[in-house]
Amino acid sequence: MTDNEVLRFWRNVALKGLFLFLIVDLVLAAWDPLPALGRISAYNRLLPGRVRLPYGDDPQQSYNLSLYSIDAMFASHEVSAGPKPPDEFRVLLIGDSSTWGFLLQPEETLAVQINAAGYWLDDGRRVRAFNLGYPVMSLTKDLLLLDYAMQYEPDLIVWSFTLESFPKNKQLYPPLLQNNVPAVKNLLQTYGLQLEEASSLVEADFWDRTLIGRRRLLADLLRLQFYGVLWAATGIDHHIPETYTAVMEDLPADNTFHDLQPPQLQRDQLALEVLLAGVRAAGDTPILFVNEPMFISQGENSGIRYNFYYPRWAYDDYRQILQAESQANGWDYLDLWNAIPAHEFTNSAVHRSPAGEAQFARLLADRIIEMANESH
Repeated sequence: MTDNEVLRFWRNVALKGLFLFLIVDLVLAAWDPLPALGRISAYNRLLPGRVRLPYGDDPQQSYNLSLYSIDAMFASHEVSAGPKPPDEFRVLLIGDSSTWGFLLQPEETLAVQINAAGYWLDDGRRVRAFNLGYPVMSLTKDLLLLDYAMQYEPDLIVWSFTLESFPKNKQLYPPLLQNNVPAVKNLLQTYGLQLEEASSLVEADFWDRTLIGRRRLLADLLRLQFYGVLWAATGIDHHIPETYTAVMEDLPADNTFHDLQPPQLQRDQLALEVLLAGVRAAGDTPILFVNEPMFISQGENSGIRYNFYYPRWAYDDYRQILQAESQANGWDYLDLWNAIPAHEFTNSAVHRSPAGEAQFARLLADRIIEMANESH
């Protein structure tokens, strides 16, 4: 074979390879394979399922990462291990980073502590809770995960929240929503939600849908499987530093909540319609709405603010509005805002210590068992 023939051969190979790559790229741009790929997982098969949804910004120390494929997130979770056993009363815990368990080891988190207590119902079913909390405060983020999780046949949903999840201009802020625009738009349409900044949601363009445009998403799917091996070997899914900045005790003399001013918080300033959408998404499955415990300062300016998040006027009005809304709609509602002592909070007004989480778990379990037994 002459030099010219060799060159022609490799030129043809390169052109054919480029042509095939372009064909594959065009197919991927027209058809989204990520949901199907996300559901392919070594978790719950070769590896144990995770006890909380994957989230983390330090994969080298936490053997975890934040990704935007909801299918992959749930496929890695223990809730996807198989059909619900007939003797299981399945409870899904929905909420923010405090439900997820920030600064807590897996065994210290809310769901694991409820399960470790070994609760049984009068009809012989055992209570098993699954942690589907996810960091960043937004009721719409919670609704997206709740809506997806209904396929796992829950018997009860416990949806914990705090006022910071209610401002209308925060609903579409979480990166998980910004990177799942088609699912979010479908959610808004299905439940008739008119949210601020919905017009800012931008769907992926042609370039973003190509193989090159999706390289980060595809790499994250592979990394999640790789870190699963290390998670299975160590049980570490969250890096907890030796020291951290404690929850703020001395507060600024600031009476505002976001861009809202006293003297009164109005019902229409809160995204209550998202809770109504959650009830619709749950169908016949009961929901226990929980105003989660928070840190209450005794320091400087504590007469103005309860904590870094909330001036007293806004939070007091929020509790009254939520109580009235629950009564009007017949919701099961548990207000535990001051149920945990201040010294049991860590780096945030809503992040609890292991002991604080244990107290919260007992309070929730009492109400879960009461609701479950009342339904039979």
